[in-house]
Amino acid sequence: MVREGLDEGAVRELAAEVARRLRPGDVVVLAGEVGSGKSTFVRAAARALGVKERVTSPTYQLARSYEGFAGGRRVVVNHLDLYRVEELGAWDALSLEDYLTPEAVTFIEWADPALGVLEEPTVIRLEHESPRTRRVSVEGPVARRMEC
Repeated sequence: MVREGLDEGAVRELAAEVARRLRPGDVVVLAGEVGSGKSTFVRAAARALGVKERVTSPTYQLARSYEGFAGGRRVVVNHLDLYRVEELGAWDALSLEDYLTPEAVTFIEWADPALGVLEEPTVIRLEHESPRTRRVSVEGPVARRMEC
């Protein structure tokens, strides 16, 4: 699924639409260059999942967790940012698995180091069309749910 010409408000609306289709255990990978709207997307999706706290980028902490709801169930909403991680070693992969649980919905920015350990994530790509608009593509399980 691809949407074009999205301003920031439309990106937030799409994030809420995606969030309504998330289920416990889902992993969402966000791809795009710096400033393309990855964190904005996560904040809007987390809000739609019922997260009350302020959602901030975990660039220096690597991960933050919040309480929310998905599929009518209470879930942990994880937000990971692997920008500062060059590659995952065995120990790192084991730590990552702490976030990839059946009771969580996990968003991962800059996920390249983790792609080898993720099983069928939803991939959301955000691209600059202009300084104010984005092209957003959604692939994977959530995209299939959106088609129904």
